[in-house]
Order: sequence, then structure tokens, then C-alpha cells
Amino acid sequence: MSTFETEIAERFGPEATAEAAYDLLTVDVPAGTWLDALRTARDELGCTYFDWLSAVDEPGTGFRVCAHVVALEKSTEGTAVRRLMLRTTVPHDAPVLPTAVEIFPGAGWHERETHEMFGVDFTGHPHLVPLLLPDTFEGHPLRKDFVLAARVAKAWPGAKEPGESEHGGPKRRQMLPPGVPDPNEWGPLKGQLPPAPA
Repeated sequence: MSTFETEIAERFGPEATAEAAYDLLTVDVPAGTWLDALRTARDELGCTYFDWLSAVDEPGTGFRVCAHVVALEKSTEGTAVRRLMLRTTVPHDAPVLPTAVEIFPGAGWHERETHEMFGVDFTGHPHLVPLLLPDTFEGHPLRKDFVLAARVAKAWPGAKEPGESEHGGPKRRQMLPPGVPDPNEWGPLKGQLPPAPA
């Protein structure tokens, strides 16, 4: 970790780690310090622009909740953009985090979507109701263990090439790529080859 990354990580507490890549500083914090980390980003680092919040289901680890915030610094040369990704992990059996709406009001919509798609509960959220799915929908479709209804009703057809599955069926027709002339009609082997498939 570079000196800059170490200094930034120290602002988020002793258990935080930081890594910089592709003009993005990523800081991992424990779930217990999630709100403190967001306040630190806003108040100490000037990240007043809330961009997005979402989660990733990592089997065997939990749900990694990510928030992307930005600091815009104006100078005589223009506006400099500093991007920060804050991440924390909550376990699959207790996916709970406090809401960030008090710190970043724009987080409300994103937390609703993350709750709906992954089942992460944001305690203290003022209106944690379905956002995209119907009220009668059961489950959380972006979890890795969610079974797609289409896969239950019909087996996935792309497991093998046509003609290779146990169901038989015709093989895929051989074709020339678009724009490629029949070598039997054009070129040095004209008239010497069997005709190309139509």
C-alpha cells in the first residue's frame, strides 16, 4: 500500500484497507463503521456528490455493499474529479446495514433497489418498499442462489451445439461468412472445388 493509500485508510479507522487503481480509490471498512466511513468521505474528503450504491453477492463471503462518491474540486485549471468507492461486507444470514439517507439523501433510491434485488435490509430507511418488481414477487433475483423460472420450466438450450445434445436434432448448417464469395466461383481455385453450401 502506498503512503497516500495508508493515510486515507487511517482516516477510516484501524480496520480499513485502501487500494488505488484506475483513478479510483477503494476503501474497505467493517460493517459496524459503515456510516462513519460515509461521513468521513463527505466531511473530511469533500466527497459531497453521491453517485450510486449497490451490492454484489459473493458466495461463501456475503453481500459486498458498495457506495461510489465523488469530490469535485474547482481550480483555475478546471474541475478535478476524485472518485472514492466505499465497500463493506454483510453476511448472507444477516444482511443488515444502517441506512445512509441521513448522510446522502440520494442513497434512498439505491438502497431500495439493493434491498429488493439482494435482500439487504437498510435499517432506519424511511420507505423501504419495492421499487422495480411487483408487490407479489417472491425472492431476490440478483442473488446467486435465486432460481430463474425460465430455467425450471425449460432446460437451458445453450449447453451444447445443435446436433450434439442427447435430443438429437439437425446440425447447424454450414455457411460462408457474409461477403465471402464462393471459392469455386471466384479466385485461383475457380471451378476446382465442390460448391459451397448455400
